[in-house]
Amino acid sequence: MIPAVPPLLRTVERLVALDAGHGATAAVPAAREAVRRFPALSADPESLRGRPADHLAALAELCEVIGWILFDAGLHRQAAYANARAFALAELCGDRSTARLVRLNHSMLQAHTGRPRAALESAARVTGPRALPARVDSLVLIRRAHATALLGGHREPLELISRARSRFLDGISRHDPHWAWWIDETELLGHHGWVLARLHHWDRAIPLLHEAATAPGPSYRHLFAAELLSALTGAGAWREAETLIADLAPRAARIGSVRTTGTLHRTATTLLRRPDTPASLREAAAFLLDSLPAQGVSCRSGTASSSAERRGAPAEAAA
Repeated sequence: MIPAVPPLLRTVERLVALDAGHGATAAVPAAREAVRRFPALSADPESLRGRPADHLAALAELCEVIGWILFDAGLHRQAAYANARAFALAELCGDRSTARLVRLNHSMLQAHTGRPRAALESAARVTGPRALPARVDSLVLIRRAHATALLGGHREPLELISRARSRFLDGISRHDPHWAWWIDETELLGHHGWVLARLHHWDRAIPLLHEAATAPGPSYRHLFAAELLSALTGAGAWREAETLIADLAPRAARIGSVRTTGTLHRTATTLLRRPDTPASLREAAAFLLDSLPAQGVSCRSGTASSSAERRGAPAEAAA
């Protein structure tokens, strides 16, 4: 049975709203329910060939959102499967816009799980003979900047993130995809600061991360606050780190991003282990660790095997 397009798109909207409002861990049960509700999500992509393009595009978009949620919830293997499936569905119907987003999501997953070279390759595959829309190109450059920083680059990540800002400032055009709404000034600021922090340019990174972390926005942007705490720790800015922990700890249990809580856990552990950490900050770090949810430590093991990524595993996409 072919699922109707409107219910698929309503499910996409619901998952996006859940993730933005409450975080990925709150959205995982709804993602699991979506897989149960729409059996086509669990079918072999090839078996869907010939179905109407709008149905395949809606399935691809839904699978892409599920992949993002699973990634931010720390379910990396399942996220890789969902990404592979979303890409296969997008390819079936010629939806290059969703296919590009899936590649960029997967690049982020690869960088997060310690595979920066693969992340760089995934981002590079988004580009082609034609110029990309400004927002898409900006996101490609952001992904490349993170990957090259993780690979030990110094000048190149700075050049890439600077180009990302330049492309962002070109503004939105009719060629930008509908999903580009979340690539805004705050998102760019946060990633700019994060790339600088990866390079240990603390004096430049901290103001940008602070601005991104304190701006209103979706739940997943708590990550910028976590990266800010990491940068403050790297810079030895003890008073500022303690102030930030005092703000974060009371709401840490409600942060619905395992990626974020994993970063907070690692930074708090670093503070406890550093011999130069002031006593009051050590106490604050211990309090933060106690405040984090049980699933706060993100599993940073590898993603699915390359064969599984190509094939996809729809039945496990939200397992």
